[in-house]
Amino acid sequence: MAIRYALPNGLTVVFEEQHAAKVAAFQVWVKAGSADERPDQAGLAHLHEHMLFKGTERRGPGEIARDIEAHGGEINAWTSFDQTVYHIVIASQFARTGLDILGDAVRRSAFDKEELAREIEVVCEEIKRSSDSPSRRASRALFSTAFQTHPYRLPVIGTEESVRSFTREKVLEFYHRHYTPQNLVLSVAGDLREADLRQWVEEIFGGDWGRPYAGPVPRPRDPASTGRRVVVQAEDVKEAYLHLAFAIPELEHPDVPALDVLAMIAGQGDSSWLVREVKRRQHLVNDVHASAYTPKDPGIFSVSLTLPPAQALKALTQTARVLEAMRVTAVTEEELRTVKAVLEAEAIFRKETVQGTARNQGSYQTSPGGLESEARYMEDIRNLKPEDLRRVAHQYLRLEHAVVTALVPASAEMTEAQVHAALDEAAKGPVLLPPERTARQAPPEAPARPARSTVGAARSEVFQEKLPSGATLVVRVEPHVPLFAMRAAFSGGVRYETPADNGITTLLSRTLTRGTSTLSADDVSQLGDLYAGSLSAQGGRNSVSLRAEFLSRYFEPGFRLFADCLLNPAFREEEVARERALLLQDILTREDKPSGVAFELFSKTLFREHPYRLSLAGEQASVEKLGPDQLRAYHRAHMDPSQMTLSVVGDVRVEEVLALAREYFGKSRGGAVPPKKVVPEAPPESPRLEKKVLSRAQTHLVMGFQAARLTDPWRIPLDVLSTVLSGQGGRLFVELRDKRSMAYSVSSFAMDGLDPGYFAVYMGTSPEKVDAALAGMRAELERIRDEPIPEAELERAKQHIIGSYEIDLQRNSSRAMLLALDTCYGVGLENFLHYSEHVAKVTAADVQAVARRVIDFNRMAMAVVGP
Repeated sequence: MAIRYALPNGLTVVFEEQHAAKVAAFQVWVKAGSADERPDQAGLAHLHEHMLFKGTERRGPGEIARDIEAHGGEINAWTSFDQTVYHIVIASQFARTGLDILGDAVRRSAFDKEELAREIEVVCEEIKRSSDSPSRRASRALFSTAFQTHPYRLPVIGTEESVRSFTREKVLEFYHRHYTPQNLVLSVAGDLREADLRQWVEEIFGGDWGRPYAGPVPRPRDPASTGRRVVVQAEDVKEAYLHLAFAIPELEHPDVPALDVLAMIAGQGDSSWLVREVKRRQHLVNDVHASAYTPKDPGIFSVSLTLPPAQALKALTQTARVLEAMRVTAVTEEELRTVKAVLEAEAIFRKETVQGTARNQGSYQTSPGGLESEARYMEDIRNLKPEDLRRVAHQYLRLEHAVVTALVPASAEMTEAQVHAALDEAAKGPVLLPPERTARQAPPEAPARPARSTVGAARSEVFQEKLPSGATLVVRVEPHVPLFAMRAAFSGGVRYETPADNGITTLLSRTLTRGTSTLSADDVSQLGDLYAGSLSAQGGRNSVSLRAEFLSRYFEPGFRLFADCLLNPAFREEEVARERALLLQDILTREDKPSGVAFELFSKTLFREHPYRLSLAGEQASVEKLGPDQLRAYHRAHMDPSQMTLSVVGDVRVEEVLALAREYFGKSRGGAVPPKKVVPEAPPESPRLEKKVLSRAQTHLVMGFQAARLTDPWRIPLDVLSTVLSGQGGRLFVELRDKRSMAYSVSSFAMDGLDPGYFAVYMGTSPEKVDAALAGMRAELERIRDEPIPEAELERAKQHIIGSYEIDLQRNSSRAMLLALDTCYGVGLENFLHYSEHVAKVTAADVQAVARRVIDFNRMAMAVVGP
């Protein structure tokens, strides 16, 4: 249970004590975002997000991130219209240090003039990166159209012109106006004692800051809508991006719970009305999603669609017809009950990690209703009736007041007049109800289990057993939240593919949960919602897997649904055809994501023969030939229980897991083939460079080398090497972003495979900076190869890896994934149980040895994508 109190200076503190993991989260929520800016301050709230980590009176530039990472922590921030949030997650043994660093940054930021000039350049690179994203451009168009005078119409990040106009004086004015104790909330969760926290908070945040609070900034209100607003933009994109939106009230309005549930039923998840009708039955869109955006001031109910341009007008009409149906037709009691269960589960999932708990607390406490509004909101959800949803739909989803924005290719024939005609046609009817669903009742809940205290609880042991089929079962009991996660992993992935069937793993993963021999695709989606969880498959470079998460009270039915999808996928022609069409559309629109294009080009450049050169999504020619027969053959050959590793982690009982695992996976189905033998590829004999021209604001660079296998012991020193370079305290970030303002995004990556993978560095930068960026990337790689790493820098990297590992493993799903994949790949439990110990033993000599082994510019591959 969270506690809340206030310091004499007005700072509000909310705290929940949790001891399931030795981790603590600290978040400072500033109740000021981009909507609190004057016209001459556009982007200033977001700039603070950058500047607060750039040095204080006590800490120099880069020292904040280095200090946090040296103590195994992670630090970051985000900015919205209404808040700016600074957050740290750190091992609880270093909690006092983490809180001191966060307090120092928020309270005593230096705003050095030279650092400000450099960070302004970084933000301009971020703006260019954003302008290369069609989905972000489409979202900006929606907000600038839906809001006429309110600041929500403006981009949070600002414009290049506004950001370049900022001076230190202008920054300090905003800082002193908004960064005052009465305007802040400190949200804390994790492995701490209340008495310690109270003392630390008083020492770090207490006293007079010398900044009296001037009260909230008045914001202009938009007038009530008197008609439609339509904007169509023709640009260089491969698919169309449409938004259909309506004005709705602000967060504290009593209609918000009903609007949230209405959005879920309308277009969230595979069992929603729009997905079932417009995507799955009519095949009009690649994706559709509905949301009720209710910030501090009035917001919007929006439906976003991505789709082939030729189908834009028809998809808009049919989407509007479904919304019209929601205005005149009541949802079923069963649908409403299912969504209520999903919302309850989401509240539990949010609290699976300390940072999730802290974010939940901060979000509610900074809302006008305060921390108590969470309980009121959930009670309102529980009390909703079908007629409440119909009432809000009828009141707000009025096509005569719709906002429509469209981002379409220049070749598309779509005009504002055609949009109006499409909506007029929808308004005339008939309304469009989605297909009938099978009526289902939630299974009886498992008997309540005795509560198990997690105060001071140690992690449970890992239970492992070989089933009669040959399957390996791995179980770990984690009782601190009433959830469990499962992962079934099989060797395969792109590594088993050829140019002729490239994409088969991805297509199989998209169709594995689209129905079984006894269940339709809608049945599977509906049952997943009914059990308040999720079920999905994933194909990667080295494996294919099925994963699930459910509330633990639905353990048995959730397990049975998981097993049915894994053992008996139907691969029905209509489902395969639908997913194949969507996959082909993803392939067609690759160029809308230039950083992804750069990494695919890099893989093709580094690997000429090995399957790692192949795209995860496949190519048009290969995917077009894939059908149910190929998927069934792959499933039979490579996904038999005898080839499976199954992990189950969470609030479960080992004996129950074992009984169901033996029942479903205890026998081989026949048809399994031996593991495929893949010949590793020799590294390049000379440097390789490939370029692809794309008309974009940024150029994307990937430079790398062949590297380790998953089973190579030297991959751990390679992880340390990569961490020395990456992260906010890493060399690439400090040297190329902080000091030289070359990029917003710069990092390093190690892709370990069952065969030698790669180590690479990446940067997105302006075209005029490419030569300097490449020289800078190469210089940092040469330095880490040729010069021993100083002890302090080595320790920072190792502690950062160890801390991040602990932070990541808070989630059942993360533990289940690691246990399943490590066992499947032959790494065994050694990695899960002792990875941190192995990292701690790495020396500077180990890192330099692996750098000399990997970084050979005569065997380098490089990809350049941009104008």
